[in-house]
Amino acid sequence: MHKYMRAIGFGKLTDRKELQRLITDVIIEGTERAYTSNGNDTLLAEFCKDFAEDTVNGTGASIGIAVCGEFDADDKFTYDYYFPYLRGTCISSEEDITVERHSSQESYAGVCDDLRVGVSLIFYLQNMIPYIKAKNSNILPVRGTTLTLSALSIEGRIMMPINKSENDLRRNRQVSINRSQLLNAARRGDENAIESLTLDDMDTYTAISKRIQNEDVFSLVDTYFMPYGVECDQYSVLGEIMELNTVKNKITDEEIYMMTINCNDLTFDLCINKIDLFGEPCVGRRFKGVIWMQGYINFPG
Repeated sequence: MHKYMRAIGFGKLTDRKELQRLITDVIIEGTERAYTSNGNDTLLAEFCKDFAEDTVNGTGASIGIAVCGEFDADDKFTYDYYFPYLRGTCISSEEDITVERHSSQESYAGVCDDLRVGVSLIFYLQNMIPYIKAKNSNILPVRGTTLTLSALSIEGRIMMPINKSENDLRRNRQVSINRSQLLNAARRGDENAIESLTLDDMDTYTAISKRIQNEDVFSLVDTYFMPYGVECDQYSVLGEIMELNTVKNKITDEEIYMMTINCNDLTFDLCINKIDLFGEPCVGRRFKGVIWMQGYINFPG
């Protein structure tokens, strides 16, 4: 049983027979179907079905289940695996993306080196069929792609925001712009930029070490984005809630929070079951929790 099924409103799903009926329903009644050849005598297939969508904010974000498998030469479908998803709507990054196949099954992980995050961002690829088609057509790497990130969470809490004035916001934006410029220069091998970044990090560490003795760490750290556990696509995050809506799973009637998070200037959509969130979410407050990161590559055209 996929543990992130509860994030999309299937928190009470524990029976294997119920799960199998749900998977069969997705295959038969799927709202999206995608096919491609894998180069052999088989046809890869992916069936998706939405179980809730954000209609209040008009963003078009939706949650559902994807079932993947293949058709053999006799047109018989064999189910391989399934995963819950949240289809985000915002463009999270325009950096280059590298995609690698998982060793155990026909699924893929993407890697994006976005300077705002500070680490190589690894995510579970949602739209593997378009990627395989591009790979089979020998048109990779495709230039001009964008990335839409989304996340599922099964544990989180709401934290109050840090009080910031307009001057603080302007100063933070300028600091972020300057740091991005230095990181770009450091990536190109600029030694002065590398030295400036090193000195800035040392100054930050010294300042926080002094203040943390008398202040709470979450009054000093506005947002963070850190790898979590041993799975590469899971992260511990703290980010500001930019948009918020509550939707219901059409099958179970479980309530789900769908929110847009700004974390280290990286924007992505996130969903969590209402019973798994501690606190009352609100635009302007902060979400703190562990997420499973997914990504949808927007190919040109």
